[in-house]
This record gives sequence, structure tokens and C-alpha cells, in this order.
Amino acid sequence: MGDAVISSEHTRKLWIGDSEAKIVLLVIDGLGGLPHPDTGKSELETATLPNLDRLAATGSSGSISPLGPGFTPGSGPAHLALFGYDPWENEIGRGALSALGLGMGFASGDVAARLNFCTVDGEGRVTDRRAGRIPTAKCRELCSILEAVSIPDVTLTIAPEMDYRAAVVFRGQNLSDAVTDSDPQVTGVRPRPLEARTTSAQATVDVANSFLLQASQLLATQSPANMVLIRGFGGYPTLPRMQDVYGLKALAIAGYPMYRGVARVVGMEIVETSSELASEFRALQANWDKFDFFYVHVKKTDSAGEDGDFEGKTRLLEDVDAFVGQILGLAPEVLVVTGDHSTPSIMKSHSWHPVPLLISSPWVNPVSAQRGFSEKQCATGDLGQIPSTAVMALALAHARRLSKFGA
Repeated sequence: MGDAVISSEHTRKLWIGDSEAKIVLLVIDGLGGLPHPDTGKSELETATLPNLDRLAATGSSGSISPLGPGFTPGSGPAHLALFGYDPWENEIGRGALSALGLGMGFASGDVAARLNFCTVDGEGRVTDRRAGRIPTAKCRELCSILEAVSIPDVTLTIAPEMDYRAAVVFRGQNLSDAVTDSDPQVTGVRPRPLEARTTSAQATVDVANSFLLQASQLLATQSPANMVLIRGFGGYPTLPRMQDVYGLKALAIAGYPMYRGVARVVGMEIVETSSELASEFRALQANWDKFDFFYVHVKKTDSAGEDGDFEGKTRLLEDVDAFVGQILGLAPEVLVVTGDHSTPSIMKSHSWHPVPLLISSPWVNPVSAQRGFSEKQCATGDLGQIPSTAVMALALAHARRLSKFGA
């Protein structure tokens, strides 16, 4: 990330371990949006957000760039950046994060990949990349069917994640994660052929192709999910723990398994919860006295954005605003509200646009003209536009957990 501040590389020698300040990092997945063509307002500008608007008027605000201008991030690298780790230098396959989040017994030497159950037509063309967002119960049933796949000298483990997503772990000799995805990212075309990025990865391509061939045969009579797309090949990742680089005892509260996975990679403890905000708040409340850093993840806003559901995302943001009011009732010394990336409903996808950032603490420097929490308002905030990798340093500073650098 060029000259960007990488929090995890600079805080180890500066953190102060005896602070009692509580930090909450609330990540509203796919937070940022773009103006609706009929109203000229984004989802954030359309929603009624009394708690977030009040915090914006009294807190510090700005925008974050997950990967740098122009680069559209996946959720994994965007979260690594938020946690202060360089996503360009620590690339982790989405499958590895899913396997870790699902507790699949994923280990060094294994290769994991994410599966998307999809719909294909008689010519093998993808007509729906998400198979109508089948329910998790159906996903679980389909995973059971795929357990019949057999590949010589390879052990497979398959587990449902949520809705149309699942994960597979391949265990065998000399496997490699240097394999491209089959997901074409669009409909009306056939899945992409898998390719080896290195010569040694060809054996893994052969394994994955065997899996896909058998999957197509086993799922042929199913509806609407009659095929799988495979993506995000990843080996077992190893990164410095947050306890070591930040001096924090950290807890992840995330209903969606992949986000528990990325939190586990950086050494957070995990609590089981659903994706419902009420469940996540109960988990936060129950663990409030046991930890000093809480990563809380909200997923449904991103799903609504990807579905092009502008009104749905707007309503969900209003639900999150009420959730913020509950968090404030716990009186955290530092509350950071942001997203991992933008998912504008009018684009139906992740995007490269900056993401709003808000910090509430006793040590903020608010801009008097700040009138609300939105993309435009945050763009004029006191923090300006900063890399996502700097957010952890700001959170630590507001918690008075960093000492002075230099004489």
C-alpha cells in the first residue's frame, strides 16, 4: 500500500497494556453507497439515523480506502486492512477464511475453497450465481449430497456456510492454493476453467476439476441449485496475533462464518452468534467485562447492496442505527463505526469508493459543519481520507493506548 500506515507494523513498540478503555469496532458490511438516480441521495442519506447523525456531529469523521484508490476489495482483504494488516502482503484465500470460521479442522498443508451453489442451464451457462439465495437448510442438504465425491489420495471435507455458500477443504500431498476461480462473476456464460498459477499447482487443478465434474453429476437433478462455482483457494494462513501487536484482548462477534475466520486469523477469540442484531448485542453485553476490544460485524447491509435492494439496505441501516444506540448504552470509551468496503445498491456489487468512518471518544476533534453520517458529510470530516490500515492506530490512540514515538 505504498506509504500507507500499517498499524500492525508500528504499534508493537508503542502500545500501553494497562489502559482499561473499551474499544468497539462496528463494521457495517458494504456500508458505502451511491446516489439513487431518482432522488440523488445514497442509502445513508435516505435513511433516518438519529444516533449516527448525532455521533457524526460530535465525533471525528472521514473516509477510508481499503486497498487504495481505484481498487475494489473482497471482504477478506478489506477486513485485514481494517485490522491493520497489509492486505497486499498478506493475501488469504476466501476459502481459508470460510474454513477457519466454520471450524472445519483446517490445517497446514490443506487447501480450502469457497463454494457457491448456482444455477446452470442445459448448455452449462450460469443463469444465477447464487441459485436464488437458497436457504441455509437447503445448502446443508446439498453439502450432504456432495459428500459422495471421491478423489484418490485426497480427503474432502464439505460444510455449509450460509445461504448459497459452502466451503470445501482438500487434504492430500503437495497441494497448492495457486489456482484461479471458476466463478465468471456474470451470468449467461459458462464457468471459467480452472488454471494453475504455478507449475506445481496443476495437480490441485486436477483435484478440483474432478470435484467439479462429480458435483455436476450429483447435483444435475436438483433445483434451483444444480451446480457449484469454486473460488478463493487458500492455504492455512499465519499472521501475528492482535494481542502481540496491539496489546488487546479481542473478541469477534460475527454471525457469518467467514468473518469469524478472518478474526481468528489475527488471534481474536470467537463467540457463536447469529447474524441478527439482537443476538449480536446479547453476545456483546455478556462479554463486556471480559475483553477490551470488540469487533462487531453486520452482514445484511452488504447482501442488500449486492441484490440491488436500495430500500432494503436503507431499512437495514436504520436498524443498525438503533443497534448503535444499544452499544452506546454500554458506554465504550471508543466507538469506531465504518464498513469494510462500499456496496452501492445501484451497482449490485462491491466497489472502489471510499467508505465512511466515524470515531466517538472523549478525544475527538469534530468539524462544526458536520451535520450527519453519510458519504458526503464524512468526506468533509477532520480525518480526511485515510487508508483502512490506519484505523487501528486511531482506535488505540483514542483509547490512550499508544505512547509517544521518539524523544
